[in-house]
Amino acid sequence: YLTKKIDKPDLSGLKIRITPVYRDFFQALGATVMQTPPGEVYTALERGVVDGYGWPIHGIFDLNWQEKTKYRVDPGFYNAEVSIVVNLDKWKGLTAQQRDLLNREAMALEAHNDFWKKYNEDEVRRQKEAGIQVITFDAAAAKQYYDKAYEVGWASIIKASPQYGPQMRKLFSR
Repeated sequence: YLTKKIDKPDLSGLKIRITPVYRDFFQALGATVMQTPPGEVYTALERGVVDGYGWPIHGIFDLNWQEKTKYRVDPGFYNAEVSIVVNLDKWKGLTAQQRDLLNREAMALEAHNDFWKKYNEDEVRRQKEAGIQVITFDAAAAKQYYDKAYEVGWASIIKASPQYGPQMRKLFSR
């Protein structure tokens, strides 16, 4: 989300409020990044301390950030993947009752997917109604943007876990 329009995936000269998950990607795009508590972002936007922020599609209305936000860059690039990954030997070591409980709970959570899909669509509509304009890049720039997010994201994981990061990338990549 930005207060200034960009026409390519380059944040040079912009100050972006981040959470740690966005740090490496926004720095790779040239941004100066800073962490501030969510409760201080509105004032930071209002005073020009930051030119934008990394944030999911939902939640900006709860914090009134739409009042100071002019643009959203699409498409989004990181999705919260909520998975339970269990070593097969450990899974087999669980009782049938334990496995059944985990399977039931996973299915119950999965049943909420339609709710979240609609919720996200509603947030996009609300943002448009609030005057937030969507920035989309041409095909080549969009590919560069997405590829950079992907590569930087995996590089961060591998840096944090050199032993298991490459294995995770192989398992979770297509």
